[in-house]
Amino acid sequence: MTVRNGFARLPVARLAVASVLVAGGVTVAGLGAGASDAPAMAEDYGDLAFSTTQGAFDDVKLAVEDAIINRGLVIDYHGQFGKMLERTAEATGGVPVFAHAEWYQFCSSLLSQAMVEADPRNVGYCPYTVVVYELAGTPGDVHVGYRRPGAAGSEASMQALGAVDALLAEIVKEATE
Repeated sequence: MTVRNGFARLPVARLAVASVLVAGGVTVAGLGAGASDAPAMAEDYGDLAFSTTQGAFDDVKLAVEDAIINRGLVIDYHGQFGKMLERTAEATGGVPVFAHAEWYQFCSSLLSQAMVEADPRNVGYCPYTVVVYELAGTPGDVHVGYRRPGAAGSEASMQALGAVDALLAEIVKEATE
C-alpha cells in the first residue's frame, strides 16, 4: 500500500484480496468476491436502489449533502430536476409528479481510479449520482437513491465497481437514518 496526498492506495491487483479500502480516513467496506457487499436497500428497481424516510425534504437533502461531503468527496453538480419539470410543464403538458426532485453528482478519485485501472470502459459509471425526491401526492415521504454500477468485466473490475456500490449505499443509508 502506498500513501499519496493523504489517501491510501491499493494497486488494483490487490483489490481482490482486500476487505477494506481506506480513503482519506474514511473506510469503505464491501470489497468482497466480485459482487457488491452493499447493504440491501429498502427498494430495488432494476439497477436503481432507493430508501425512504419521513421528514422535511430540505432536512433530508441536507443529510444527503452531508453524507457525501463527510466522506471527503466534492459535489460536482447539484441538479434541480423538479424545478426543470415545473418550468417546462406548460410546454410539455406535464402534470406535477414531484413536490421536490434533485440530484447530486460526484466522484471518489480513489475508487474511480481503481475502477478505470481495472477496465477503462468503467469511466461510463462516472460521475456517481444520488437522487432525492418527494412525490407531490405523499408529502413527508422522502426517497433517496442511486444507480447501481454494473458488475462487469474482470474480477478486478467487479471488485472496484462493488466498492463504488458500497459507497453509494452507505451514503443513502446515512442520509435516511
